[in-house]
Amino acid sequence: MLFHTLRDTLSQCKTRLEETVAIQHAVLALLARGPSYGYELKGAFEAAVGPQWGPLNIGHLYQILERLSRDGLVVAERQAQPVKPDRVVYEITADGRTELERWLAEPSPRSSGFRDDFFLKVTAAARSGSPETVRAVLGNQRGHLMRELRNLDGLRRRADDPVVGLLLTAASRHVEADLAFVDDAEAALLADGGEVLATLAADVPTASPDRTGTTRAAG
Repeated sequence: MLFHTLRDTLSQCKTRLEETVAIQHAVLALLARGPSYGYELKGAFEAAVGPQWGPLNIGHLYQILERLSRDGLVVAERQAQPVKPDRVVYEITADGRTELERWLAEPSPRSSGFRDDFFLKVTAAARSGSPETVRAVLGNQRGHLMRELRNLDGLRRRADDPVVGLLLTAASRHVEADLAFVDDAEAALLADGGEVLATLAADVPTASPDRTGTTRAAG
């Protein structure tokens, strides 16, 4: 249990790190258009990527800007304001432009690989041998995905920015692919009247003794 908890925690940290790296390059792209400050960058980012990404946490953004500054990819200058507190304005450096060009030139791997909570639910439901459980898991996921798709379609119809519309279309394509997987799982696991599920339920991993004579699950 401790191992699985640690593994899941490390996986979540890896995902957050990959997301941070992606956002920091998006911030560099925004700064390549000219100097800017925290809240202005937050607004520009959210307007650029569209509503499907969600709001950008300002504290997280300042952490990214601090990291970029520490790495020499941006420089920060504190500017006095007549009434409000001083504003910190960030400007991309030559090294920052080089890093941005490097990032743009590389392909983007899938950030979380092919590990997915729903895949594990399908695995557990299928190996339970229960058609009712499989139908419930697939039905719940199909309903959730259909709601997501309707929401994305509504946002896309209201989008004025062509890039935001394109990103919303891409999000819809991902949901459509997930729906196709639900259909594939239904066809593979339920179309034969339960024979595949019965086989999977009967295929229990064997146990083998370890060197101390204690029986443990193989694998």
